[in-house]
Amino acid sequence: MTSQQDLLDTLALVARALGNGHRLALLERLAQSSAAVETLASAADLSIGNASQHLQQLRRAGLVTASRSGKQMIYRLTDERIVNLLGLLRQVAETNLAEMERLVSQLFAEDDASGALEAVSSRELLAALERGEVALLDVRPADEYQAGHLPGAINIPLKQLEAMLGDLPRDKEIVAYCRGPYCALSHEAVQRLRQLGYRVRRFEDGFPEWKAAGLPVSQP
Repeated sequence: MTSQQDLLDTLALVARALGNGHRLALLERLAQSSAAVETLASAADLSIGNASQHLQQLRRAGLVTASRSGKQMIYRLTDERIVNLLGLLRQVAETNLAEMERLVSQLFAEDDASGALEAVSSRELLAALERGEVALLDVRPADEYQAGHLPGAINIPLKQLEAMLGDLPRDKEIVAYCRGPYCALSHEAVQRLRQLGYRVRRFEDGFPEWKAAGLPVSQP
């Protein structure tokens, strides 16, 4: 007969699957789009063998699914709510762990050393888009952008930023975004563009959080 402890032990299986930074990195990448194990290994800075082992643990916990496409295994998140789960973990850690607060403050320090500019919230960004006041810059790799992006966003991967400055408007504030709140790509893009005289801020979240909130996205 099933007991409450049986249920809690099963729930703990999910918690154990989340208890590894590399697996969280894999989930963050899969929140952008489905991907082959080779792509995921590169994104999480793992060998293909190690990535496969981590993905199997995520699969046993019901967090990802896999299907074969030719010789490749393609992984995807099983549920959009996983993005919300990761967001809750982040919020709890930032609120209750001094070390987390210290690390986040260091990550953001160079973006706005003067403290004059805050990141743009979802509500603020949506209102600005409706008024036509901002331009969106998606600095993720092209394959992630093509799988889905914020409406009207210009895709310029970070490595191509200086070569494609002509695609960016000078008469609007630019809001840069990437994979999520801790993604370094948008932070670096903001720093580079400010040095070149652009009015630019970063979106406080990323594409997965925007999509999980039910806000409009462009998808193929």
